[in-house]
Amino acid sequence: MRSCGDKRYPVLLIGESSRLDCAGKWGEAMLITSVVAPMFATNCWVIASGPGQECIIVDPGMPDISHEVSSLISEHGLKPVAALITHGHLDHTFSVKPLADGYGIASYIHTEDRDLLLKPQGAHGAEFIATLDAMTFEEPSEVKNLRHGDQIDLLDMKITAIHSPGHTRGSVMFTINDELLLTGDVLFAGSIGRTDLPSGSHDAMQKTLKTRVLPLSDDLRVLPGHGPETTIKFERKNNPYLKELRS
Repeated sequence: MRSCGDKRYPVLLIGESSRLDCAGKWGEAMLITSVVAPMFATNCWVIASGPGQECIIVDPGMPDISHEVSSLISEHGLKPVAALITHGHLDHTFSVKPLADGYGIASYIHTEDRDLLLKPQGAHGAEFIATLDAMTFEEPSEVKNLRHGDQIDLLDMKITAIHSPGHTRGSVMFTINDELLLTGDVLFAGSIGRTDLPSGSHDAMQKTLKTRVLPLSDDLRVLPGHGPETTIKFERKNNPYLKELRS
């Protein structure tokens, strides 16, 4: 139990990226931890209902961090049941095949970004194209396509995909139990994802922020693809990109 004044919340938080303050109540018990990938400091989130339970792996990055993620999973006695991918950039997908195939689980990605699992060149800058052309990429053995509004029945939780193009065409955010929001590279603490790479679009990002992000509940706890966690309430008031749309 974590306490905050005279309030107690049944939420188990593990790792430097996790925190709980007095501003809100997160609801049912949940284990949330992460491995930060060395390249681009991508957050690979591991989420379960508690120690010893089933878990999901979100955005395992690069280089291959499958050993680190597996060690964390073993440490808490977890059983992976799926890998969720917020978008097709390599810093969010590089380790998905060894993890998904190693545990025999499905990987979920939006249909618009699925081709990036095989040909990541389609959404990366020119400086990486030559390097990527010299490499061979394969999909995980089981890949499931996502579309906006799809619900994923895992962990006895309500997981919903929100198509959020702008950073890439197939970027998605995931809500979990209307308490957590996994934003990938759509929304960060104090910032948003870049839109200047192939498959990105400034106009699409603006529409996503206005129609997908701003209407969300203030109480949602945001777990981004990079950097520290935040809340929709805090970002609505302080994120310059959201404030601009509200003015």
